[in-house]
Amino acid sequence: MKKTLIGIPVAFALFNIVAYLTGCSNKPSDASLEKLRADAIAQNTAMVALQNKNKTQENWQFVVQGKTSTGKPLPLSLEKLEALAKTSVWTKEPHNTTNSNPNTIFHFRGVAVSTLLKEVGVAPDVTDVTFIAHDAYRVTVSLADLRQYPIIIALERDNQKISRSDGGPLYLVFPYSQYPQLQQPYPDRFWAFYLTDLVVGTEPIRLKVGKRVLTANALEKLEPVTLEETVGYRLGWPAGKVKLYGVRVRDALSAAGLIIPPGGAVIVRGKSPIYRDPNKPIQLQPSDIDRCNILLATHWGNDRKPIPAKMGGPVTLAQSSACRTQSDERRWVTFVEELEVTK
Repeated sequence: MKKTLIGIPVAFALFNIVAYLTGCSNKPSDASLEKLRADAIAQNTAMVALQNKNKTQENWQFVVQGKTSTGKPLPLSLEKLEALAKTSVWTKEPHNTTNSNPNTIFHFRGVAVSTLLKEVGVAPDVTDVTFIAHDAYRVTVSLADLRQYPIIIALERDNQKISRSDGGPLYLVFPYSQYPQLQQPYPDRFWAFYLTDLVVGTEPIRLKVGKRVLTANALEKLEPVTLEETVGYRLGWPAGKVKLYGVRVRDALSAAGLIIPPGGAVIVRGKSPIYRDPNKPIQLQPSDIDRCNILLATHWGNDRKPIPAKMGGPVTLAQSSACRTQSDERRWVTFVEELEVTK
């Protein structure tokens, strides 16, 4: 297999399939796995085309946010991260695409996550940190482990920048060789590619709806809605039907004083760049919003637990199975941050 077809599907096919298996108690059928494989190949082709179109990575940005000392997002360019990249790790790599020997030791240079956490400060109640990739893949790591071990956001492997075809420009690396005890809590799928965001703990709800910002208190004043559905998030959610609690999209729009004009729609934006693509936005049609329970979910499970960052919270987009269409898989959006009404 060609190198570019190994590096990217590790993030899409292997990560997504493993995540699917990990998050589900029922083994998927061969047809389901084949569909995941076909989707991964299609995404890989699109990603490689994008990479070839834009060879530079100068505009890549990494954002640190969540329960930090300032509470404000901190965007970091590759240039700024390069200045912080003082940590080296020598380790074997589970997604080794350059050497047939699985025990090959590679030199990674990057930013120790503990360094970033010192820079931004961490709220006392934080216990974990979630890393988010360009394609909405995410992994969550214990804050204690990030402080104890040199887990890094790598910019280089063996003195070479990490290309997009190999998961770059930012790649989460665990020092397996020096600390083999990390392999059990953080297996291969935790080596996340294409990192774009780091979320400290779980952010408070701040949903931008038009020109208004709806907080948790504002959402709690709206009519509560409960769905019991098999979720489409895949990562970190139970198999089978799950109870979801939240408010309808149409009620959130009304609370913000927004009306969808004739021919208009609602664009939903999540934290990951794939959910913010202006060329392929997540759009909700007025007819679907009016007739369906399209939900801004904030809690889940029989005990109504808040949706944490490790599950894509604090706000996720969901919908009733009675209203599903062929484009539904794009409507299970994690880290929902904004609703915009278009004309």
